[in-house]
Amino acid sequence: MPPLARTASPPFGFQQNKAESNIVTIDVGGQLFQTTKQTLSLGGPDSLFARVSEVPSSAQLSAPFIDRDPDLFSIFLSLLRTGNLPSKAKDLDLQDLIFESQFYGVEPLLVNSLSNPSQFEAFNLEKSLILPLNGRDSPSAIATTPLGSVHVAHGSKITSFDWSLRKKSTILTRFNAVDSLLAISPSVAAAGATDFSGLQILDLDNGFIKETLNWENVTRSSSTVQAIGSSPQFLFASFESGRRNSNCIKVYDIHTLESVAEIGHYEIYGAELDSAIPATKLNWVSASNLLMASGSHSGPSGVSGNIKFWDIRSGNVVWELKEKVDCFSDVTVSDNLSTIFKVGVNSGEVFYADFRNLGAENPWVCLGDRRKMISGKKEGIGCKIECHGSQVFCSKGGNIELWSEVPMSCVKNNDDGLEERVFRKNLMGKVKDLGGSRITNLAFGGNKMAVTRQGQQNVEVWQSSIRGF
Repeated sequence: MPPLARTASPPFGFQQNKAESNIVTIDVGGQLFQTTKQTLSLGGPDSLFARVSEVPSSAQLSAPFIDRDPDLFSIFLSLLRTGNLPSKAKDLDLQDLIFESQFYGVEPLLVNSLSNPSQFEAFNLEKSLILPLNGRDSPSAIATTPLGSVHVAHGSKITSFDWSLRKKSTILTRFNAVDSLLAISPSVAAAGATDFSGLQILDLDNGFIKETLNWENVTRSSSTVQAIGSSPQFLFASFESGRRNSNCIKVYDIHTLESVAEIGHYEIYGAELDSAIPATKLNWVSASNLLMASGSHSGPSGVSGNIKFWDIRSGNVVWELKEKVDCFSDVTVSDNLSTIFKVGVNSGEVFYADFRNLGAENPWVCLGDRRKMISGKKEGIGCKIECHGSQVFCSKGGNIELWSEVPMSCVKNNDDGLEERVFRKNLMGKVKDLGGSRITNLAFGGNKMAVTRQGQQNVEVWQSSIRGF
């Protein structure tokens, strides 16, 4: 018998009274289920559930028959009713759920349920899965999508894992090594290298270059990509000329890839070190509609750098922080906390700067040992820091620190007149997760955290310990 068949004529009849015309009875593999048309319609207009819900009342004589597993059907009926998978779904194989969701036409609902960012539990994260990579190259860059797809650059290749992390595909790029990677969509990525000209837009599903974007600098030399960022509307790329005497940030329409603006264009003459530093990290600050661009330089007198907030509409710098005493090894920004965070390259300690205090001579507040700031040991080299939601994640060697702000009912003002803010540190994962090779990348997508390490040919996936998949 076909998957969806009639047990009586006319088709799609239902055993119910006229007063109960909204109630639908379905026979799945010999087991009867009852629900409402409204519930079935939540499967979407193209789903099998919607086809059943749209049957007119005049055709309601007997229950339609679906030749599928009733236990799996009950999982998806519960998903329609509550928006979440029931606890018994944890006992089933994820691949079985994926195949069944595709049959019923409700895979997007399954994806949202399993990869919903609201299920991200920072304090419960632990290493749950290892994604192996082909070849001998360690990951150089990593990118994620909002629903949890993961793209990993290793050597000249980019390997992509779908939202379920079960399906893997690998493409070969023209780069010797990919240094910057950003996911524009689950199947399209932007990639760049510091030793190869152009920003390449890649079709990851079909393995070809959709477009190459270049910066025509004054010296007409090649232009390499130092960093990539994005907002809902724009794609940002930090370019440096092949001769390393000019740099800029190009702004593109993220949908059409047409050039929109060019900001921060610097031509370097003599020993103008501040102008010589291209942006090596780009973060969009959505609450302020500003682009944070940061970069650093190591010279005879130590490491110096700058952090600039650009208004891309006017092309002007709104705020600028010049770093000299304990420059950053890495820097990030949190919209939720209205704060910038950095790891000091000398001290290896975490600092924060409140948005409201960016105009101060020294807006940084150290969350660790201030005495390490002038040690000169460069304990922060290689440390990474990223914000996700209201949490701050900082790698220290092979470990990950989780910093969270503690709500205070009674606050007092600091010397700068702002309320005192208190942050507390926790180590991530269980004892078995601690240590290991130095962490090189942290990325977040859906309810997952992706981690790569120096010398390893894989990606670690960290998920909440309360999850079953």
